[in-house]
Amino acid sequence: MEVGPLTRDRLTRDVWIYQRAKGHRFSSDDLVTALIASEAAPAAPRVVDLGCGIGSVLLHLAWSLPRTTLTGIEAQAVSFELLRRNVDDNRLADRVSIVHGDLRDDDALAQLGTDVALVTGTPPYFPIGTSVGALDEQRAYARIEYRGGVEVYLRAGARILARDGTMVMCGDARAEARVQAAAAREGLHVDARCEVVPRAGEPPLFAVWTLHRAPRPFTAKAMTLRDAAGAPTADAARLRAFAGL
Repeated sequence: MEVGPLTRDRLTRDVWIYQRAKGHRFSSDDLVTALIASEAAPAAPRVVDLGCGIGSVLLHLAWSLPRTTLTGIEAQAVSFELLRRNVDDNRLADRVSIVHGDLRDDDALAQLGTDVALVTGTPPYFPIGTSVGALDEQRAYARIEYRGGVEVYLRAGARILARDGTMVMCGDARAEARVQAAAAREGLHVDARCEVVPRAGEPPLFAVWTLHRAPRPFTAKAMTLRDAAGAPTADAARLRAFAGL
């Protein structure tokens, strides 16, 4: 498959990732999701990453959780081709399996198994009609909820999550009410939220929620990636250290 000009970029100290030069590229939301997931379930024997795109979260977790086996599912053909290349390029096929399919599809979801200790996901941020779509199809599907948003991810996660498992999901910081409502419908409870501010003084850009089947005491945290002058913060340094950089 022709995917256009690519760059090969360092995701962690030991993991590199191919991504399209003018397509969807990994960013801080992927890194924060991987960080929070690895801290929430550091001993998870198995991870499933929903809508894993080119593999940013999936491969970061494969590196940071070296005893874990992982599965990713991705529907978009271009992203799946890059995902396949990235798994092979990093020689992770012995621990990382991938499924080309839509997480809304029962047959595709069945390939992920059940009783999963850690489920992660980074849904698109914007409902259809609320944001200008990107001209590039790959970027558009990563940005806009053409295949559903937080509700679809929570539904899929609830179907495969172990009884005592952990789900970690990233999304638009303004989606709090949607996340809470969808979690309740699926029998999940939000017990932690981390809001991420791109620059001091600005509103949070995204949030990462941690969910379980049984309620736990709620904790709220925040990360700020740049100070008011634009310099990287201690939180940004923490992300780099987490990636071994």
